[in-house]
Amino acid sequence: MNGISKTPQPPYYAVIFTSERTEGDNGYGQMAEKMVELASQQPGFLGAESVRDESGLGITVSYWNSLDAIRNWKENASHKVAQEKGKAIWYKRFALRVCRVERDNFFEM
Repeated sequence: MNGISKTPQPPYYAVIFTSERTEGDNGYGQMAEKMVELASQQPGFLGAESVRDESGLGITVSYWNSLDAIRNWKENASHKVAQEKGKAIWYKRFALRVCRVERDNFFEM
């Protein structure tokens, strides 16, 4: 995930995942890289942006062309493993929000 995702004209969908990490990596970094690579291969995936600060607070936004594509990603077997490890090991808490993007605007110098 490098920079701002180039998304198509709306409408499309955004999944906003906000999380607070536990202490230590515990395999998180490797799994996060694997999930980005796997998500990018899923039908309907449009891009993703992610940031995390020093305190462990992170926000990842993934973009999808349909609610069906989001559901299929949620049910992906490897993603389900990562979800369970997240609940058991990597996250103190998290929030997940699914939004329909009706309008967007980009600026570039």
